[in-house]
Amino acid sequence: MQETVVLVGAGSAVFTRGLVADIIRLGWETDLRLVDISPEALSVAEGLTGKMIEAKSAPIRLSASTELRDMLPGASVVITTIAVGGRSAWEDDVLIPRKYGIYQPVGDSVMPGGTSRSLRMIPAMVDIAKAVVELAADALFFNYSNPMATICRAVRKATGATMVGLCHGVPGVARYLASALGVASDDIAYTAVGMNHLTWFTELRVQGQDAMPRLHEIAREKLKGRATDAADAEDNPFSWHLFELFGAFPAVLDRHVSEFFTQFFADGQYYGKTLGVDAFSFEATIERGNEIFEEMRQDALSDQPLRDDYFEQFSGEHEQVTEMIESIRQDAGRIYSANLPNRGQVPNLPEDAIVECPAIADGSGLRPIIQPPLPAAVVGTLATRMACVETVVEAALEGSREKLIQALVLDGAVDSLETATRLADELLAAQAKHLPQFETMPKPT
Repeated sequence: MQETVVLVGAGSAVFTRGLVADIIRLGWETDLRLVDISPEALSVAEGLTGKMIEAKSAPIRLSASTELRDMLPGASVVITTIAVGGRSAWEDDVLIPRKYGIYQPVGDSVMPGGTSRSLRMIPAMVDIAKAVVELAADALFFNYSNPMATICRAVRKATGATMVGLCHGVPGVARYLASALGVASDDIAYTAVGMNHLTWFTELRVQGQDAMPRLHEIAREKLKGRATDAADAEDNPFSWHLFELFGAFPAVLDRHVSEFFTQFFADGQYYGKTLGVDAFSFEATIERGNEIFEEMRQDALSDQPLRDDYFEQFSGEHEQVTEMIESIRQDAGRIYSANLPNRGQVPNLPEDAIVECPAIADGSGLRPIIQPPLPAAVVGTLATRMACVETVVEAALEGSREKLIQALVLDGAVDSLETATRLADELLAAQAKHLPQFETMPKPT
């Protein structure tokens, strides 16, 4: 297979490594173009990719640039995995709200951290999408950057680009549930519908047989007699409890799902621990990200050959995209989880809201599969969040402080209107250099 692939945000070295390993494994003849606005991060990605190509004598032509528009003409695939402001800005997203008693283990989708991230990600992604529409209109256009729902909605709304959002969360939780059932991942089939990082498994079958009753037995076993002690945090007790209550299992497990139900975790208290501190430590995530980048930087600059594990297939954000592209090119009709506008595939969710749901990858591209209406209670967990997404998108596109405050109120993590206002102003001040759409910025406090 021959493709011209433009990877935007190639400085996300783990993603780049996984994508390149998959391309090499599949034997694609590829014109691979790496783009990143950071020359340092780009040089690491280019160095590692070059060594991987050379080690396997892969039929890949490599180029790299900090200028996106130079790399787009002739592209057949465009993949975005950018993070405006990097880990430093991400720290502000999460640590500033902590001063207001708001604790997040991730902060990349919802709650104040996800909202703050959206403000700086959306303008950059809209600019990228405009360039894709102008210079590579026929390319398959995939996004892995978070917040998934707000980015995909903003890009579709502002540019009309047919961006498809991908995340490895749903297949990852499918493997988790298969393990809980004691069966091989290849033996299960499932339906998962919702929004990214809160996608509900409504059906699960093992070799054609309904496995939901057995999952409920497992849930009762896991939850039986358990109090709110620290040991409970080890196996996603909140997700299993939600499954028992709603009859659908939420992805992507407690680290993400807890952020959608802030009313249950005052001051971050989670089964005897604190979210983002000693439960799913945010600081540890940042530290590990820095360590991984430094390891890859050294590997890129070293004159030593790369370790064999660089070429091994591994689970991660990149994992679906090459298989999906092959399914489209070969008109194979395989089914994947994808983030697409709701055009009736989930009849009782808002039209045009970005929903994560099953989609067929065939010669026509990605087509969502029509689903039956979701149970009313499941819809209730999603509909208000989707309204919040729309408000965040408007705040980001318009540079509206008022709509940012509205979004923080709708999100539900703040304890008062006054807190929402103070927090909005502090986040705007901290992220000012990444927010050109806001004409007037509050003074730092």
